[in-house]
Amino acid sequence: MTETGKPSGMTYAEAGVDIDAGNALVERIKPAAAATRRPGVMSGLGGFGGLFDLGAAGFTDPILVAATDGVGTKLRIAIDTGLVDGVGVDLVAMCVNDLVCQGAEPLFFLDYFATGKLDSEQAARIIEGIARGCAGAGCALIGGETAEMPGMYPAGDFDLAGFAIGAMERGTDLPRGVAVGDVLIGLASDGVHSNGYSLVRRIVERSGLGWDDPCPWDGGRTLGAALLAPTRLYVRPVLDALKSDGVHGLAHITGGGLTENLPRVLPEGLGAGIDLGAWPLPPVFGWLAGQGGLTEAELLKTFNAGIGMVVVAAPDSADAVEAALAEAGETTHRLGHVTAGEGLRYTGRLA
Repeated sequence: MTETGKPSGMTYAEAGVDIDAGNALVERIKPAAAATRRPGVMSGLGGFGGLFDLGAAGFTDPILVAATDGVGTKLRIAIDTGLVDGVGVDLVAMCVNDLVCQGAEPLFFLDYFATGKLDSEQAARIIEGIARGCAGAGCALIGGETAEMPGMYPAGDFDLAGFAIGAMERGTDLPRGVAVGDVLIGLASDGVHSNGYSLVRRIVERSGLGWDDPCPWDGGRTLGAALLAPTRLYVRPVLDALKSDGVHGLAHITGGGLTENLPRVLPEGLGAGIDLGAWPLPPVFGWLAGQGGLTEAELLKTFNAGIGMVVVAAPDSADAVEAALAEAGETTHRLGHVTAGEGLRYTGRLA
């Protein structure tokens, strides 16, 4: 109270929001964002909106494509371990891998970072990870929002959302032309990616292991570090493969696994036959299945099971498409073919 008996003046900082810290964070991440600059970008961080020139990006009759996503409960492991550097890559990958499935080239990205109390060092590491993901996908980080919301999040917690915008020339959208006999080419994943972590955390709890314990399938890392391997960015290799003109469809294998995601690119009346022995099951999934007592059907419907993206290619173009993907650094597997009759039909067993 003041000498007059009136309440003393309050500040936003006393309420838990530090505007100066937020401004300092923007200044710190500007170099990381600037490193993602690409043709078409018209503005840097700090404005009320980000500007982008589609003509300067090389498009003549563009259709815009938008995608948004988060990282899910994988964030819980990142928060509990302090290993937050890779979740920004996850955020970008979950959005841009979806965009490219429509045939679009990702152009720019915006992020939303929310926390109860801004930890500038933690936030900078996360957003610098977002910038690395953008650079890897060839899109620019042109803006975002950092929200400090006391009382909304427990100490140290945060949440992320991402927004990606891409473009394609009119008439080049996917899927198109998918037909019986088309070849299904699977691109290897880098692990669990960013789906199924509510189940992952339950399985780890049942196993009795902690995040800092040695990883059972990768002794060179802790269990937490292994499970935080970032989602693979498929954009550049897939865009290269699209130049072969034999790609009819693309399916990003996220929540729902192969079982739910591949049918999304198949026309009515068509299905797919998949040989489960066509690729090796990565050790992380074998461990999760064993510790959790998961059935094969549950594994295929919850996780990517080692296949992060499926390319649907015309039979006479499959070799060229696969070669382009391999040249771009992807490990590919022939999974099967598009078939008459709706539904997926699995043969063989995961091994």
